[in-house]
Amino acid sequence: MNIIIRPVITEKMNAAGEKMNRYGFIVERTANKIEIKAAIKAVYGVEAIAVNTVNYLGKSKSRYTKAGYINGRMQSYKKAIVTLAEGETIDFYSNI
Repeated sequence: MNIIIRPVITEKMNAAGEKMNRYGFIVERTANKIEIKAAIKAVYGVEAIAVNTVNYLGKSKSRYTKAGYINGRMQSYKKAIVTLAEGETIDFYSNI
């Protein structure tokens, strides 16, 4: 089971990575903080000091078509903000 789905690469998260040594990841919704911490160590080989998680509810969307209104919902997800130990970094762009 893959716990880490993908990293969050935005301007805000890049700034947090440079200033506070924090990185964001979209993770499995059933994963807890201990599992996320172990997965970060296994995948990236760095030591995480703290893991904060946020559950996001999917936004409801609707659009008008010839057949009428179509209502739906975007997928819910869980985001983890990982604070790394002093002196350790993750380079997401090294293998591009």
